[in-house]
Amino acid sequence: MTDSSATARPERHAEIAAGLAQVRSRIADACAQAGRDRADVTMIAVTKTYPASDVVALAALGVTDMGENRDQEAAGKAAEVAAAGVRPRWHFIGQLQRNKARSVVRYADVVQSVDSVRLARALTNAAADREVPLDVLVQVSIDGDAARGGALPGSADPGAGLEPVAEAVADAPGLRLVGLMAVAPLGWEPERAFARLAEVADVFRGLHPGATALSAGMSGDFDIAIRYGATHVRVGSALLGMRSTLR
Repeated sequence: MTDSSATARPERHAEIAAGLAQVRSRIADACAQAGRDRADVTMIAVTKTYPASDVVALAALGVTDMGENRDQEAAGKAAEVAAAGVRPRWHFIGQLQRNKARSVVRYADVVQSVDSVRLARALTNAAADREVPLDVLVQVSIDGDAARGGALPGSADPGAGLEPVAEAVADAPGLRLVGLMAVAPLGWEPERAFARLAEVADVFRGLHPGATALSAGMSGDFDIAIRYGATHVRVGSALLGMRSTLR
């Protein structure tokens, strides 16, 4: 039974349906141009700052994957959505503090932003009581700037190098290494960023053949990310509109 407080107004439901149709069309076109199977690309609806009613509406329209980036907002929203009888696949995609790990593993199915061995260990401890493993993507730094976040490709840094972080996840009970996530660096053209990411992902898959997921691309550039092999695209404003305009 659906909680009426988590039900979108008819006009809002129509807005979301229209946005979803446009995004699905863009994804299909990008896959066709790249010679890829549309089924190989998963859209994650980034619902941060949007109400639980939008999540419920998206689920009713067939969207299965939702993304959030702040635990303080996501925990309550996930509970509200669950109370409405809806259980999407939740992706935590934002910077995660170690002291929030225990909260996040209660509702998240996937954490996409693991970029240090210390965070991997915190999630390992937090996920010890889960019935199913927590899927983890290692966030990779495309430009190698540690200050921006992301594990460092080709680095021997035992705490933040890409391979040490990946091994910490792969070896952890309760975690499952499924791939990489990245954000195009500020000042980089998407083409350059995703071409570099594709190179990193190719090497990574050689070391971790089962970790084939590649989460890259957002509302403005996911078409290019698909061309360079993204299996998951994170779409917010193109799908749900600019938050400030919503009533």
